Amino acid sequence: MRPEGSRAEALDVVIPARDEAGRLPHGLTVLSAKLAGLPLSGSIIVVDSASTDATADIAERWSGPVPVRLVRCPTPGKGAAVRAGLLATAAPYVGFCDADMATGLDALDEAVALLRAGHRVVIGARRHPASVVEAYGRPLRRLGALTFNRLVRDLAGGVTDTQCGFKFFTGPLARAAAADLRTPGFAFDVELLLHCRRRGAEVVEIPVRWHDVPGSTFSVRRHAAVCLRDLIRIRTEARRSVTPQRARAVADELRAG
Repeated sequence: MRPEGSRAEALDVVIPARDEAGRLPHGLTVLSAKLAGLPLSGSIIVVDSASTDATADIAERWSGPVPVRLVRCPTPGKGAAVRAGLLATAAPYVGFCDADMATGLDALDEAVALLRAGHRVVIGARRHPASVVEAYGRPLRRLGALTFNRLVRDLAGGVTDTQCGFKFFTGPLARAAAADLRTPGFAFDVELLLHCRRRGAEVVEIPVRWHDVPGSTFSVRRHAAVCLRDLIRIRTEARRSVTPQRARAVADELRAG
């Protein structure tokens, strides 16, 4: 039985989902069970990202040990879905993970403990020395991931794995960073972490167990050019000087959060 928790001790977890009818039931089952055993109240927000299958119906009709809510995002793209989900949260702790649950949920215990201890951003890192990672089923995808991380490490403050779909934050920080997010596609993680760093948050990487699950919507061949274009835009915007107005706005957010 899940220990009782007040809303002051709550976690909202976002699942971005596009045409995930085949994998979503398993994901909701295991994530619900995990959240039910945590020492705080948990809930799930499924963001339907312009799906053409029964993804939305599954989320709307789901019944389990923790609440599951559906948010519809007509704009396609994982970044757009995560943004919509984070902005729909209300809990003091929030995060997101992929529908396929490729990242083992045992890592959620450490993520929650670190957030409760005062850390503001905790992310899974497949390149952490203590991580256990199953070899990628597609070598091209692994090569693409390694190349991508090398291109963006400076933007993310030296983070070794920006693309692991397992990230958790304090709620006010996540909502403020998501409000500034402009990348709808797969490169969104880099921009999201950049916005967190601009607000003075240190990114803590934790080890995970990760296995490659067939059916990913990401394709190196189809999405590499778009990711590169988004990275160029993110890097260009990151180099721009912060205006006094923007500096004051960030300072106000920090005081409020």
